[in-house]
Amino acid sequence: MFGLLSVGEQTERSIIATFALIMFFTLLFYGWDFVSPKPFLRPLKDRVNSWWIIFIVVILMIATKREVLFLAMAFMSFIAFRELISKLNLSHKHRRTILIAYLAIPIQYYFAYARDFIAFLTFIPVGMLVLLPFRSILEDLSDESIKTFSQLHWALMLTVFSLSHISYLASLPNVEALKEGAAGMIFFLIVITQLNDVSQFIAGKLFGKRKISPLISPNKTWAGLIGGIIGSTGFGLLFRGLLPHTTAQVVLLSVLIATTGFFGDLNISAIKRDLKIKDMGDLIPGHGGILDRMDSLIFSNLAFFYLSYYWLYS
Repeated sequence: MFGLLSVGEQTERSIIATFALIMFFTLLFYGWDFVSPKPFLRPLKDRVNSWWIIFIVVILMIATKREVLFLAMAFMSFIAFRELISKLNLSHKHRRTILIAYLAIPIQYYFAYARDFIAFLTFIPVGMLVLLPFRSILEDLSDESIKTFSQLHWALMLTVFSLSHISYLASLPNVEALKEGAAGMIFFLIVITQLNDVSQFIAGKLFGKRKISPLISPNKTWAGLIGGIIGSTGFGLLFRGLLPHTTAQVVLLSVLIATTGFFGDLNISAIKRDLKIKDMGDLIPGHGGILDRMDSLIFSNLAFFYLSYYWLYS
């Protein structure tokens, strides 16, 4: 009844390599701070602490029960959705409509778990487009209707529909090419997305001059974007054994993860700028909330999922 996700030899090696990499930076930053404390080491220590949290959560998701993956992703979608709509100042009059939006989360993940691909693809984009206004119309509510319906639907698309594609990787049909299984694909996606963020950060700090969107995110530069693409491609080739794709396909996926992740980050930054807030939450030390940490994955996982699906099953 309950299936253990298959973790292949390449995935095990990648997990060990990632553990060693995080341990190296932990010893480096904490050792440096112990010997010669510097102000800039504080955010670096916070960042490495968040890496440990992400690493442990990912291992629990891919190396235990399949059900753990779906429950963990549903819970993260719930927190991310709650973080976002709590900042939107929606009218209390539409509380029943908001409840319907919350109920969409377990239903979406059930469709993913049950491998019902058509329902999975259409429930939130189409079904919730119809269902969200339903309760308010029955109660004859028109105040702030456009704001409530549009913001709830967009929030569901960002935090539930998009992120649920990560869990659906564990529901894809088995084919011979998937030697590392869903665990390898999920690990590749999350690790490359996170390493892309690190590469962007380093390249931006060292070489960043020309800003891409100074009003939305002053720290985002062309050097950071290019550095992220180069870093993601390099790490993608390093971890290419996790995927059932050719080297050229892995390179393309790595570039897409870097570029879509970059603009996913900018998308959430634009929302925060509009709402005049710094972070969506404070769950992760030094990195805000779940949505702040998963902003790059919102777009990158969609590019990864659909291109991989096309190559595997077309």
